[in-house]
Amino acid sequence: MSKVLVLTSSVLGDASVSNQLTTHIVNQLRLKNGKSKVIARDLGSNPVPHLTQDSTIALRVPEAENEVQANAQALSDELIAELKAADLLVIGAPMYNFGIPSTLKAWFDYVLRAGVTFSYSDAGPEGLLKGKLAIVVLTRGGLYSEGPAQLMDAQEPHLRTLLGFIGITDVTFIRAEKLAFGASFQEEAIAAAKKAANEVVDELQLVAA
Repeated sequence: MSKVLVLTSSVLGDASVSNQLTTHIVNQLRLKNGKSKVIARDLGSNPVPHLTQDSTIALRVPEAENEVQANAQALSDELIAELKAADLLVIGAPMYNFGIPSTLKAWFDYVLRAGVTFSYSDAGPEGLLKGKLAIVVLTRGGLYSEGPAQLMDAQEPHLRTLLGFIGITDVTFIRAEKLAFGASFQEEAIAAAKKAANEVVDELQLVAA
């Protein structure tokens, strides 16, 4: 792939583990193919607006009725255009209270658009953005991929559902867990996540832009 869309969503900036790991993946992608085009959106520092009555209406109708609706449609069009142009989507998603950041959810609210990124038929909904790959970095203070806390994980299943709904089903999750268990656990988790990321990037088939 030659075009990469990178979404980060932590509010912690440089102190964020998910941001650090997402940057690591982008650096590995550039080492593998320096001609890859990377578009980045930092949803933590420059968030997409949450839905309002006007923006919700705007994303469901063909013609905007006022300036607020027109702006919402324009933003949605811009975000969807970036997504459609990408071969690979890289998402940094920290766990906030068992789920994804509201800013990342807001991004999905603007790109999950009937007739544009998915459609309805007698057979049910169908994603229209098939053929793309996604790498999702999940960071968690605790352990949620197994054990008793797994039932409280509303982060990974939600992201898998949102991506799958628009046709992105080839998704690799890279997890850094136990980050709140102490420095040694954090260092081990970050090192393991970087190793897993390197292996994922090594297997990608990248083409020149």
